[in-house]
Amino acid sequence: MPITPATATHSSSNGTAEAILLELVDEDGTTIGTAEKLTAHQPPGQLHRAFSVFLFDERGWLLLQQRALGKYHSPGVWSNTCCGHPYPGEAPFAAAARRTYEELGVSPSLLAEAGTVRYNHPDPESGLVEQEFNHLFVGMVQSALRPDPEEVGSTAFVSAAELAERHAKDPFSAWFMTVLDSARPAIRELTGDAAGW
Repeated sequence: MPITPATATHSSSNGTAEAILLELVDEDGTTIGTAEKLTAHQPPGQLHRAFSVFLFDERGWLLLQQRALGKYHSPGVWSNTCCGHPYPGEAPFAAAARRTYEELGVSPSLLAEAGTVRYNHPDPESGLVEQEFNHLFVGMVQSALRPDPEEVGSTAFVSAAELAERHAKDPFSAWFMTVLDSARPAIRELTGDAAGW
């Protein structure tokens, strides 16, 4: 994984990973504490801050990510371009840009806030719960991807019509449609009516 200021701060001096802490929030998104990542996802789930990124190419096609099979949560399923959790005290925008680079090896050429959404999605496969206050971001990607194989199994750019076909037959993350639908106004503004989002 690439070393960034945020990852350097959250790694131990001998190179082994510390327990990852998430920001717990109230229903208004105000920080009220922290919890270890896996603990926050145990049923019934603790409401915590998260982010979801939707990047598009110049055609208005969405970059999907298939999560690596080694992921403890939702392995092998398709989802939005990038999603994750800010470190405590890290701005969601900075976390979104950081994780996009860490997972996909690219920095968005444009990244803009697209609102927030709060949801509670149990994952039937793992038994974990996504109880999240999610910050949404949309943007553009114009450089070649260099995915980290520990994070990303595969990638695909899809049109709106292709996404509908793929979503009908392939497994997607439990949260995918919730975050996509919440981001649609900003996606339409970014890609234009002709892209069909």
